Amino acid sequence: MAKPLHVLVSIPSGPTGQGGIDRIMASLKKELDREKRADIDARFLISRGSGHVALSGLYVIGFCLRMLAARITGRADVVHINISSYGSTYRKLLIAAFARLLGIPYILHLHGSEYRLFWNSDTSFLSGRIRSMFERAARVVVLGRTWRDFIAGRAPGATEHIAIVPNATETPSLAHVGGGDTVHILFLGRVGERKGVPQLIDALHDMHDHPGWRATIAGDGDVEASKSRSAALGLGDRIAFPGWVGPATVASLIASADILVLPSFAENLPVSVIEGMAAGLAVVATPVGAVEDIIKDGETGLLVPPGDVPALTDALLRLVNDPALRARLGSAAQAVHRECLELAPFAETICNIWKAAAG
Repeated sequence: MAKPLHVLVSIPSGPTGQGGIDRIMASLKKELDREKRADIDARFLISRGSGHVALSGLYVIGFCLRMLAARITGRADVVHINISSYGSTYRKLLIAAFARLLGIPYILHLHGSEYRLFWNSDTSFLSGRIRSMFERAARVVVLGRTWRDFIAGRAPGATEHIAIVPNATETPSLAHVGGGDTVHILFLGRVGERKGVPQLIDALHDMHDHPGWRATIAGDGDVEASKSRSAALGLGDRIAFPGWVGPATVASLIASADILVLPSFAENLPVSVIEGMAAGLAVVATPVGAVEDIIKDGETGLLVPPGDVPALTDALLRLVNDPALRARLGSAAQAVHRECLELAPFAETICNIWKAAAG
């Protein structure tokens, strides 16, 4: 019997992490465990932690030491490096360099929503190190066409090794029931300016005189400030702010929702939109990052310009007032999820990339 391919996967904080990368990797691990594959031995190791930023260096050292031990014992064929902006890139530069030192091929999996802003077009030493890291990767995984073009432009030597693999989620475990007589508008994500929460609150305020809706804005971040502002605008009885919620509560919120809204200014490929599509919710989003790869305006959701409160208000009111439109868009979005964004094919694609990287 052939020995399995041994893969070390760097994850930020593990199963309890609140970011999209942790959620995607937790789902991938769950799928691999379910399949009980004999050809893949993947170990998911924390490389940042969720505590004080100063401790993240210790996690990087710990990851590198475990990589060394795995290399010595013959259990390190490929390293899968999840990478985002700023501190994540600084840590991954070290991990990638150590992988090269040990002679282990590595994969870079880009998730950062603000990577264009972080990796600008200058010719600094840091920019050169990032380019070298990407060009020396065995494979580069990106979440959509816009990110493929960006990496190819900044690191031309990586072009032939770029693979587009959109995020994926499981089929919901709870049956979708919706909000009943009151249309339930749901936001899932970090509460703050990048995700467009101030604009969402403004749009909901503009809808105040229209009956038949309620909203939930769930996530960590500027929760108390947003809650206070919504109360000052007279929306305290119509918008719930539960803060950060775990997977079980997320599943319950999605099952009880009718509309998933994410009016972000910057994204890569947001997990919450994919989760909403999987449940057949009508999605309102902005055409940022790779969102347009999965949401076609008027077909599988509604797209509005970032920061455009009147357009956001209009899109939400259209869906609140038109159950047939909600049903049509939700059904089409769900079909896209079943065809392109299911977890099992995602896991198979990642496993094939691991094998190709190992040679």
